[in-house]
Amino acid sequence: MYQFFKKILFSRDPEKAHNFAMKNLNRVASTKAGAFLLRQNFDKSCEKEVELWNLKFKNPIGLAAGFDKDAKYLDALENLGFGFVEIGTLTPTPQPGNQKPRLFRLIENEAIINRMGFNNEGVDAAVERLKNRKCQMIIGGNIGKNKSTPNEKAVEDYEYCFRKLYNYVDYFVVNVSSPNTPNLRDLQQKEPLSKILSRLQLVNTELGLAKPLLLKISPDIDVNLLDEMIETMINLNLDGIVATNTSINRQNLSNEKNTDEAGGLSGKPLKDRSTELIQYIHQKTQGKLPIIGVGGIFDAHDAKEKLDAGASLVQVYTGFIYEGPGIVKNICKGI
Repeated sequence: MYQFFKKILFSRDPEKAHNFAMKNLNRVASTKAGAFLLRQNFDKSCEKEVELWNLKFKNPIGLAAGFDKDAKYLDALENLGFGFVEIGTLTPTPQPGNQKPRLFRLIENEAIINRMGFNNEGVDAAVERLKNRKCQMIIGGNIGKNKSTPNEKAVEDYEYCFRKLYNYVDYFVVNVSSPNTPNLRDLQQKEPLSKILSRLQLVNTELGLAKPLLLKISPDIDVNLLDEMIETMINLNLDGIVATNTSINRQNLSNEKNTDEAGGLSGKPLKDRSTELIQYIHQKTQGKLPIIGVGGIFDAHDAKEKLDAGASLVQVYTGFIYEGPGIVKNICKGI
């Protein structure tokens, strides 16, 4: 059935199609009958519990940041069987993001290019929604800085978001690896990264029961810089790593419309690089740094590949768009 709706959705502008689909999913899930039907169709056979960071994930399949930036669809998404959802990337103040069009399908490559630019309604708006959520699944908070904030003051933006979200999410992810905010990736360097992560760990301790703190890395990262980052994370007692964000690399793409658009590439072309980095990090840290694997996961085989490489949990994004609402159920059955 999704293949029929997919043809309709894929005939529309990608960003409009996303908003249309999620608003209608919310409408269906808002009724008792609708929520029941969603759970019956998509949330069965998905009980493969994972315990990590003293949290119990009902299954290892999550939804990556960027899909529900503003925490608008959490109750509906829980009915699709997700074990966890990561909201964001959130910034201290609202920002519109980059100029449209900024989201492009590469259908032949089973991929997407986005240059959204941290478009979101601001962390305070997300907090208000989190206060009223009904869902019980694990929620992660992905945090970033406003485009207008200079890198020298970036730590203040990350701390602001951390403090605001602290009581309403179960874990945090620091995003310094998006290619769509100018100079953001410069924060991956040792000095600025240490400054941000050490401040957040201090705040984490100050606020009481420390929440798991993770770092999301770029698939385009140089191995020497990655080694430095791993050393920094271990020294600061970070709880894990998300591998990986989107890529600016365009190698191995078949020639189709929009392949030359600027932005971050996600989907099938990212699969092997993401798995390669997961395996490297797992071996480098001797499995002591838990990994959330993300990049090119469309089915159970893709998810199992990430888990076998060393990931404890996985996240989907582009695969959800191409495969539809049954993706979690299908992956759970296969693993």
